[in-house]
Amino acid sequence: MTDQTDAEGLRERLTRGSEDALGKLAQDLLENPLVHGALARAFDAREKAAQAQEVAMGALNIPSAADVERLTRRLRSVSQRLEGIEDGVDRLDQRLAAAAGAGAIEPRLAAIEETLTSLTRELHALREALPDTARPVPREQERLDVDADGKKRR
Repeated sequence: MTDQTDAEGLRERLTRGSEDALGKLAQDLLENPLVHGALARAFDAREKAAQAQEVAMGALNIPSAADVERLTRRLRSVSQRLEGIEDGVDRLDQRLAAAAGAGAIEPRLAAIEETLTSLTRELHALREALPDTARPVPREQERLDVDADGKKRR
């Protein structure tokens, strides 16, 4: 059992020591101006390559990932708006069905039509009862009086 405990202790010390050594090596590499400059140039080259790819895709009229993402967001927005409109139409349909089911619309429409018919009859009767006066001339047949100086008057 002591051999196993010694082996685990040795393994932990080796692991800790190797982690420390790797951390120090990585720190030394990052502090090295040559490695730091190489990494900076690599990241710049990556950025330029991404820009060139985007320009090339634009020239070929192929959408970029950002374009697809923007279109996806707009499509979601339109979809949500459309769902809201559908919900509103459903509520309106339910209200109309409830009003039609109660029979409130048909009698009201019939009463309005009957009132309009009686008003039309009364207007015709009044028109016939009036003495024969000069009826207004339709606008298409009006003549304009023109002064000597060319101004219009009625």
